[in-house]
Amino acid sequence: MTSRLSPELEEELVVVTEAGLYQSREAFLTDAVNTFLAARPDLKEEIACRLYEKGTFSIGRATEWVGLSTEAFKESLCRRGIPRPSSNLEEADAMARRSLELSRRTAL
Repeated sequence: MTSRLSPELEEELVVVTEAGLYQSREAFLTDAVNTFLAARPDLKEEIACRLYEKGTFSIGRATEWVGLSTEAFKESLCRRGIPRPSSNLEEADAMARRSLELSRRTAL
């Protein structure tokens, strides 16, 4: 995906690295996006749902990235009309591992 930025924004990105504030343009943009998504968890949830829908994220990876429980994420998918496979071995495995992890925590 190629996109064009305004000349002003391009110049700001150059100055950020020239000033030594960030090592690279990518580092600055990563920090900017992460800061924005921290302030807008609704957008982070939407992105996680779309990445799951595209097959980029498994349900386990999506829940980890967005910070929701598996059930809450499944509800989010349902609200958006995003279908889930009826039987997904990876999903079942991730849920089993998460259950084991939680049971170890409560046993301590």
